[in-house]
Amino acid sequence: LIDCQGNWGDVRTGDPAAAPRYIEARLTKFALDVLFNGNTTHWQLSYDGRKKEPIHLPAKFPLLLAQGADGIAVGLSTKILPHNFNELCQAAIHHLKGRSFKLLPDFATGGLMDASDYQAGKRGGRIKVRARIEVEDKKTLRIRETPYGTTTQAIIDSIIKANEKGKIRIKKVVDNTAKEVDIEIELPTGVSPDVTIDALYAFTNCEVSLAPNACIIYEDKPHFLSVHDILKLNVEATKNLLQWELEIEKEQIEQKWHLASLEKIFIEQRIYRDIEECETWEAVIAAIDHGMHEYVSTPSRTNKSPSAFSLMRDITEEDILKLTEIKIKRISKFDSFKADEIIQGLEEKLAEVKNHLAQLTEYTIAYFERIKKTYGSEKDRRTELQSFEAIKIKHVAANNVKLYANLKEGFVGMGLKKDTFITDCSDIDDVIAFKKDGSMIISRIEDKKFVGKDILYIAVWKKNEDRRIYHMIYADLTSGKNYVKRFAVTSMVRDKAYQITKSDKAKVLYFAMHPNGESETVRIKLSPNCTARQKEFEYNFTDINVKGRMSAGNVITKYPIRKIDQVSIGPSTFGGKTFFFDSSTGRINGEERGQAIGSFDTSDKVLVIHQNGCYETFHPEVNKKLPLSGIAYIYKWQPSDIVTAVYLDGSSKTEYVKRFHIETKTDDQLFNFIGEHAASKLLFVSLHPEPQVKITVLKSSAKEKSEEVITLSSFIDVKGWKSQGNKFTSDPRRGKVVDVSQTLESKNEKVLSPEENKAPAEKKSPQVGGNLTLDF
Repeated sequence: LIDCQGNWGDVRTGDPAAAPRYIEARLTKFALDVLFNGNTTHWQLSYDGRKKEPIHLPAKFPLLLAQGADGIAVGLSTKILPHNFNELCQAAIHHLKGRSFKLLPDFATGGLMDASDYQAGKRGGRIKVRARIEVEDKKTLRIRETPYGTTTQAIIDSIIKANEKGKIRIKKVVDNTAKEVDIEIELPTGVSPDVTIDALYAFTNCEVSLAPNACIIYEDKPHFLSVHDILKLNVEATKNLLQWELEIEKEQIEQKWHLASLEKIFIEQRIYRDIEECETWEAVIAAIDHGMHEYVSTPSRTNKSPSAFSLMRDITEEDILKLTEIKIKRISKFDSFKADEIIQGLEEKLAEVKNHLAQLTEYTIAYFERIKKTYGSEKDRRTELQSFEAIKIKHVAANNVKLYANLKEGFVGMGLKKDTFITDCSDIDDVIAFKKDGSMIISRIEDKKFVGKDILYIAVWKKNEDRRIYHMIYADLTSGKNYVKRFAVTSMVRDKAYQITKSDKAKVLYFAMHPNGESETVRIKLSPNCTARQKEFEYNFTDINVKGRMSAGNVITKYPIRKIDQVSIGPSTFGGKTFFFDSSTGRINGEERGQAIGSFDTSDKVLVIHQNGCYETFHPEVNKKLPLSGIAYIYKWQPSDIVTAVYLDGSSKTEYVKRFHIETKTDDQLFNFIGEHAASKLLFVSLHPEPQVKITVLKSSAKEKSEEVITLSSFIDVKGWKSQGNKFTSDPRRGKVVDVSQTLESKNEKVLSPEENKAPAEKKSPQVGGNLTLDF
């Protein structure tokens, strides 16, 4: 609404405006278009009664939803979030056409937003807004956009505070904000950028939660409405204002037509001569009135003459007075043809206005379309819509303390620095402790805490880790038998001791933990004085199933055990773990969100091929973050797989085809296989063993087309990933490369097409199998 001149401050940084004497302002064209109309404005006298001021401005646009509002009152607080200009116009058009619509907030500061619980802005709804954080390299993060309601300084302060508390680990934070927001965060060596981003969202103002509450005054009473209801009220109010303006315009045109018609008759019929003999003013008025009614027909005085001119209303004394004010010079230069043109133009305008009034809904739709076209060219959505995953604080909290334990005396904590160091951890973690008597306990990390004497094993414990399996062999001192058991600890009550042996009189002989349920073989040596024939044997823990922590286990031997040694550790007894890729959040997970990538064992890797011509490999991890767009392939990598690619070399403007194995050994690093030139472009990529492409060439004569199918596996042999490849074709009339390979089957492969890598709101569920074709 306001065109600002001078330093008006910055909502992104929180900087205030300069003093009023240094700044200026004027109304924008948009404000003049939608807010100001003296004919439809209700006025009142100013405080001193010398001038008039508007009671309210007749807004022909949903400004309340566009700008938002925030206020407090007893029981009537309101928080209406701003919305996008073009989306409001489009929603208004949908409402007028009787279609459904959906409105979501949009903020001038940009950022990312999860509005899945917005509830149309009603009480009880909630949205989450995040800063846009980019990974520049392994040691640098940059915040490019801030959440609504925060400032760059507030974000920096919250980052420093979280770092001082040990919630996150950063080396330095620098505010480089100028024309664009730029907060640089430098990370220490060994700190994961992805985990740090999640920690920033969890512990700082990089993520804020907003609770909308649309409370408005309507018909002099407060109402709690949805933004959809508010928009409908605004649109109907705009429609009524437009109708009012049209009716005023209709009256004005009718008045102009009436006066123009009277003037034409007055001059053409020379009625002004009738007043030559009149001696009084009243006689002049009467003479003109009588003379005019000889040639016109009015609603109250019908003239039966077929040549009488029909007027829309009666002739008033005011009309006659205006006729007497016509100057002789104007009468002498009167042009009847030009007068007819003016009257005809007024009649056309009047017909147009009447048509608009008859089709008021269509006229209002055209109004919003004009507003959108005129003022909406630079008002695209700034806040990107995404679906946020709930960040588990314990998974992203930095290891800010060290855990120590006095194993014999049974004390654990952060302050026992003279005792045995266990691990780095966070001050919000839980620890699990197993003792030699067969009991266990889980407790929150403290400075010093007693968990029981003779600690056998202690570690940080995570809830619901069902693949973390504990192996235990213990002697039941009551019965004299020895038991073996495999179990997981997925949930427990804190600070409650659990006896996980058959009786409370037991002694643990062997204990081991395996993070992925790996198999294990141990060698058991019995007491030489026992009566057993075989005093030494091996036992494989795969012979027993994983059971609950409170199960007694199976009897392994009734003879006393002298020693137990570990022989070997095998693969996971659970088999590979299936990982999934959620394209809406860009995260890898094990909770069946998104499409399956494959089943992974300990040494298996994921291969990701990006549309920018780079690939990377890594071991799958829960919450691993990938880009939301630009992914061509993501699947379980096999060393025998062959990548086939067609690309445009930016330096030579030549297309090449190449086939190669993934030979690099470094994980979590991008390798560019199409060249470093900025104009290089990946046109086609496939992992099909026999990839085929079809190209269409336009012939010079009669616009004829010829198609050619090329088997790329016979076109070029497998070479190194750094090789340039063979020239594909240089025909400038060639169309796009189309994949005609048979669809891959039974490979648990994850393939994303370019259409599936658009904005989150437009994404489709990725398909398993197939190849990627890039149009260029």
